[in-house]
Amino acid sequence: MTTDGVTIGTVDKVLDNAREHIFDGIVVKTDTGRRFVDAPEVARISLRQVNLTIDFAQASQLPEYSGTLGSVDTKVRRSGRRWWRRLFR
Repeated sequence: MTTDGVTIGTVDKVLDNAREHIFDGIVVKTDTGRRFVDAPEVARISLRQVNLTIDFAQASQLPEYSGTLGSVDTKVRRSGRRWWRRLFR
């Protein structure tokens, strides 16, 4: 939800760096594709809604998410940890 009350889409992914306890942002699935919302543009996350710090005009300029922002999906990161633990036992 933007500051002017427009719903731009639904959350597709939450991006984080779990090791350093850093929230990177979210990926939003919109009518025009998947868009990356950087952490400073996220005001509040609740169970049913994410409030942004930007309006609809700014949200329409969000960059397209290509999956190469340097963050790894949590499921992939967890499976990678399990693999490393098995490797170095």
